[in-house]
Amino acid sequence: MATFRANRTLQALVDRIVPADDYPSAWEAGGGNFIEQILATDLKSQAAFVEAGLYLVEQESQARHAGADFADLSPTVQDALIEDLLAGKTAVQWAGIEPQQFALLLIQLATQGYYSDPENGGNRDSTSWDMTGYRVLSPGVEWPQVDGAPPALVSCDSIAERYDAIVVGAGAGGGIAACVLAEAGQRVLLIERGIWLATHDLRQDHLRNHRVLIGYDYPAGPPTPGNPRVFSSAEGNIVVPPPDRRWHNNAMTVGGGTRVYGAQAWRFCPEDFRMASTYGVPPQSSLADWPISYEDLEPDYDRAEWELGVAGDPTGNRYAGPRRRGYPMLPLRPNAAQVALSRGAQKLGLGTSCVPLLINSVPYNGRGACINCGACVGFGCPGEFKNDTRKTVIPRAIATGRCDVLTNAQAERIITDEAGRVTGVAIVTNKYGAAGTIQRRQIHADRVLLGAGAIETARLLLNSLSAREPHGIGNNHDQVGRNLQGHVYAGAVALFDEIVQDCIGPGPSIATNDYRHGNEGIIGGAMLANDFVPTPLAAHGLLSSAGAIPLWGAESKSGMHELYSRMVAIVGPVQEVPNPESRVAVAPEVRDKFGIPVAHLSGSLYAEDKKTATFISEKAVAWALASGAKTALPLLFMHSEGPSADHHQAGTCRMGSDPASSVTDAWGTVWGHDNLHIVDASLHVTNGGVNPVLTIMALAYRVSRRVADSVGYVR
Repeated sequence: MATFRANRTLQALVDRIVPADDYPSAWEAGGGNFIEQILATDLKSQAAFVEAGLYLVEQESQARHAGADFADLSPTVQDALIEDLLAGKTAVQWAGIEPQQFALLLIQLATQGYYSDPENGGNRDSTSWDMTGYRVLSPGVEWPQVDGAPPALVSCDSIAERYDAIVVGAGAGGGIAACVLAEAGQRVLLIERGIWLATHDLRQDHLRNHRVLIGYDYPAGPPTPGNPRVFSSAEGNIVVPPPDRRWHNNAMTVGGGTRVYGAQAWRFCPEDFRMASTYGVPPQSSLADWPISYEDLEPDYDRAEWELGVAGDPTGNRYAGPRRRGYPMLPLRPNAAQVALSRGAQKLGLGTSCVPLLINSVPYNGRGACINCGACVGFGCPGEFKNDTRKTVIPRAIATGRCDVLTNAQAERIITDEAGRVTGVAIVTNKYGAAGTIQRRQIHADRVLLGAGAIETARLLLNSLSAREPHGIGNNHDQVGRNLQGHVYAGAVALFDEIVQDCIGPGPSIATNDYRHGNEGIIGGAMLANDFVPTPLAAHGLLSSAGAIPLWGAESKSGMHELYSRMVAIVGPVQEVPNPESRVAVAPEVRDKFGIPVAHLSGSLYAEDKKTATFISEKAVAWALASGAKTALPLLFMHSEGPSADHHQAGTCRMGSDPASSVTDAWGTVWGHDNLHIVDASLHVTNGGVNPVLTIMALAYRVSRRVADSVGYVR
C-alpha cells in the first residue's frame, strides 16, 4: 500500500462512519490526511494492524457479495457490513485480528479527525465546528499578546550543594510552598520533574490534552516512554502508560495540574472535616475526621483566594462556611445554560450560586481578564487568565533571588543520616536533556517539603528506604500510600429545545451545593454544576456514551448537528468513602527511565460510592427536567475496577493525630521527622464533594507558614 490516503476501502469506511449530508463527509474534510498522519506518528504501532484490517474488509466484502469491492457496495450494504464487524460476525477468517477492535479503531480515527481542531488535519475549514455551532472565541474577539517565555532556570550542574529548603514538585502546593519560604528569607530549591512550558507550548489541541485522555501523549506530560505505572486488574498486574486512564491522570510541568485545570475554587465545608463524626465509620472503610477544622483552615483559604485570585460570590451556597471577607473578583460572565437551570432550581427550591474560579474576571495581579473562550479545562490558557502557580506564586519566589527552579529533574529518594534525620534529596536527570545521559546528585537541605501529588509523593516516600525505616520513610505503620481516593463524577446530559450551549466559557456558571450533605441514607454527596464548554470531540463522546446519538453513521452526525447547541452536562464530584485497600505501593519489577521502581495502584471504590453517585445522578436528571429539558440521560463516570484517582487524587499520606493511622501530624509534618513536610493532596483525610485544588493551596499555605514560623519568620 503506497499511502492510506490512496486506499479506496479506507475512504469508503470513513465516509460511512461520518457520511456527507449538508456538510462534507469526514474524508472530504481531510480524514485521509489525518489518518495517514496519525498512523505515521502517535499511532505508528497501529499502522500494520489497520493495513491488515483493510485487506480483510475487502476479503469480507468479496466473499459476501460475489467479488465486489467494499467501495462499490451501496451505502446500506456497507453499513450492514460495518455493523457485523462490530458484532464480531464475519464470513472469512480474521486471523490475528479482532474485527470488532478494527471497526472501533476506524470509528475512533474517523470521528477524532472530523471533530478535533483543524490543526490535526481532519477538520478542514472547521467543517464540524460550523456544523455544530462550536467556537473557541466569540466573533470579533482575539487573544491578547502575552509574554510567556520562561525565566532563567538553573541546571543540575549549577545548583548549590545545600539549601535551607528543598521543595519537590512545582504544582499547586509546591509552588506556594516555594513562594512562602523564599519570601520568608529561605534559600529554596524547587524541583520539577517536567519542564517549564511557555504560554504557547500548550496549544488548544483537542486530541492531546488532559481532558479527553484518548490514548495520545499530551504536552503537559509525562510522555509515554520511560513513565509506566502498574495497575492491578482482575486479570493480574498490567503495565500502563500515562495516556491510559488506569495510569491515573497527572500533569507534570511547572505549575502542574494548575496549567490545565478548570480552576473551580471551592472551599471544603465544615462538615467535610468531620465526616466520621457526622456519618459514623462504615465497615472496612477508613472514614475519619480531619485533625483540623474548617475554622483552622479558613485564614489560608482566604489567603489563597486573594494572593492567587478567585472570582466568585458565596451567596446561595448552603455549605459555604463562614468567611472573613468576600472574593477579590466578581463572578465570570454567565452563559445560556444558567438561564435554563435557574428556572429548574426555582421550581425545585434549590439554592444556587455561581461557580468560584481561579480565573481573572477583571484584570488582576498584572494579567488581563478572561475573554470567555470555549476551550478551558484540559488546556493551557493562551491569554494567561487562569491563575496557575507558574504565573503567580512561582515568579514571586524567583523574584526574591532566593529560589532556584530546576526542571526536568526527578527526586529519586529522600536522604537520611545514620540517626534517621532527613538531610536532603537525591535527584536524577537526563543531563542537558540528552536521552541516555543520566546524571545523579545529592542535594542537602535543612528541611524538605513534598508536593509531587498523592501518587508520586507516596512513591517517593516508599522508595526512600533506610535501616530505621526499611519500608519507606514515614511508613513504619504501613500507612504511606493507603486511602488513595479521587472523585467519581455523576450527573446528567440534558437535551433542550432551546439553545443552552452558546460556547461562552469557561462554562460552569451555576451550581447547587444543596446535595453535599444532609441526604437521607447517603454518606456525603456532591456539588452539581453545569459543565465546561465541551469541544465537539468531547461532546460526541458524551452524547454517544449517554445513548443520545449512535457512535457512528448518518444519525450520529445529524445528532451532533441538532444537539450540540441544545445540550448541557450537569455534573459533580462525589465525596468518596476512603478505603484502606485502595492504595499506592511500588513495583520493584517495573522501573522508569531512571531505574526507579514505579507506582503500583490497587484497590477499588468503596461500595457506598456507587450508591452516592447514583443518587447524585438522579438529582441532576431531576434538575434538568425541571429546567425544561426534553430528555435527561444519567451520567456516571467511574472505573469498573481499581481506584478512581484519575480525577483529583488524594489521601495517600493523610494527616491525623495518631501515627498508627496517619502519616503526618495536623501541620503536615511526617511523623518522626520534624523537618519533612507534605504540601499536596496526599494530606487529605477525605476529599470533599467539590474540586479540591483550593484546599490543596490552603494546606500548602498552612504547612509552609508553619515551617517559616519555625525558622523565625511570622506572617
